[in-house]
Amino acid sequence: MSQKKILLICLAILGAAALVTVLIYSTEPTAQREAATRQTAMLVETLPAEAGTFTPVLSATGTVRAVEDVQLSPLVNGQVIRRDPAFAPGGFVSEGDILLQIQPADFQNTLDLRESELLQARTELNVEMGRQKVAEQDLALVGGDSLSPEERELVLRKPQLQAVQARIKAAEAAVAQARLNLSRATIRAPFNAHILTQNVTVGSQVTPGDNLGRLVGTEAYWVELTVPVTQLRWLEFPHDGQEGARVEIRNRSVWDDNVMREGRLFQQVGALDAQTRLARVLVRVEDPLARDAEPGTPPLMIGSFVDCRIEGRPVENTVRISRDHLRTNQTVWVNEDGKLSVRDVTVVLTDMNHAYISEGLNGNEQVVTTNLSTVSDGIALRTEGGASADGEGNQPESEEVSAAGDTPAAGASAPTTPQSD
Repeated sequence: MSQKKILLICLAILGAAALVTVLIYSTEPTAQREAATRQTAMLVETLPAEAGTFTPVLSATGTVRAVEDVQLSPLVNGQVIRRDPAFAPGGFVSEGDILLQIQPADFQNTLDLRESELLQARTELNVEMGRQKVAEQDLALVGGDSLSPEERELVLRKPQLQAVQARIKAAEAAVAQARLNLSRATIRAPFNAHILTQNVTVGSQVTPGDNLGRLVGTEAYWVELTVPVTQLRWLEFPHDGQEGARVEIRNRSVWDDNVMREGRLFQQVGALDAQTRLARVLVRVEDPLARDAEPGTPPLMIGSFVDCRIEGRPVENTVRISRDHLRTNQTVWVNEDGKLSVRDVTVVLTDMNHAYISEGLNGNEQVVTTNLSTVSDGIALRTEGGASADGEGNQPESEEVSAAGDTPAAGASAPTTPQSD
C-alpha cells in the first residue's frame, strides 16, 4: 500500500472521530438549576455608645524612688568610738538621733586652745584701750593743733588698736571653727530615716568623704512614671493649694490583686525619658513604709516597678466606647437600621478600657462588637431576636429555595448560583 493511501485513511479516521465527538456534546441533555443558596444578614452583637462627661483612668508604669536620699559622710578625721544600734541596715532613726561618735578629745583640746587665744586677744584690747587714754591725755597737754590727721592717729595709737581688734576677730573665728569641728565629731540623723546600708563600726578610722552609710527619708517616696506626651493635658497636678490627682499603685508581682497603695500626682519632670521619649511625672506617696498605716498595708521598696492608675481630668461632651471596639484606622462599626456603617471618628483620648470620641459617633448608636470577616458599608446585619435590613428577622445564615426546571441527567452536576436579598 502506498504512503498516499495510508495518509488518506488516517485523515478519514481523525475526521470520523471529530464528528462523533461533536455529535455527543451537541445531543447531551442540559442540566437545569434545581436549588440556589440565599445569603441572609450576618448575626452580630451590639452595645449602645455612651454620651456625657467621663473621668478617664490612665495607666502607667514607674519606679519607686526616695524623696530624701543621702550618703552619710564625715566632715572631720578620727576614730569611731560609738555606733548607735539603730544605725544598721533596715533600722529606723529619728531626726537628730546620734548615729556615730568620732573621738572628740582632739577637737576639745583645739577648742580650749582657741578659746585661750581669744581670751589673750581680749586682754590685749583692754591694755591697748588704757594706752589710748594715756595718749589722749598726753596729746592734750602738749597740744596737737599743728599735727596732720595721719600724725594725730599715730600719736593716739589708732593702728595698734586696729591690730588688736583684728586679732580678736581671728581668735573668734578660730574658736567658732574649733567648736564646729567638735560638733561634727557627733554624726546625727538629718531627718527621720530608714537605714539602707551601714559601712563603719566602732574602731573604724574615718576621713572626710568616706561613705558611712545610706539613709532615705521615711516621710514620703516618689514613684516616677512615664506617660505619653499627649496625655499630659489630662493630668491634674497640684495648684492653688489643691492636691494632685489620685493615683492607685499596685505591685502585681508581689502584692495580691486587691492590694494597692494611694498616692497623689506631684509634678512633671521637665525632660523626656532618653530611651522611650515619654514624659516623666512624679507621684508622691505618704508614709511609704506603712509605719502608721493599718495592719496589712504593704510597704513600698526603693527601686521596685509598679503599675499605676491615674484619675485624669474629666472629658466633657464625648461619646465613650470600649477601646476593643475601636477598629483599624480610627473607625467604628455601627449597626444603622440593620446595615453596617463604617464610621471615621475623632478620638480625643484612649485610656485603660475606653476610647473617648468627639466626632463621628452619637450617643446610643449601636456599636457592633462582633468581629466580622467581611467589612463594607451597607452589608446586612441582624441581632439576636432583632430584624435585618430586609425585615426578615432571625433566620438561618442560608437556605435552599426551589426553582423550576428540568431534572438533571444522571451523572450531571447541578451548579448553584448565589442570589442577593
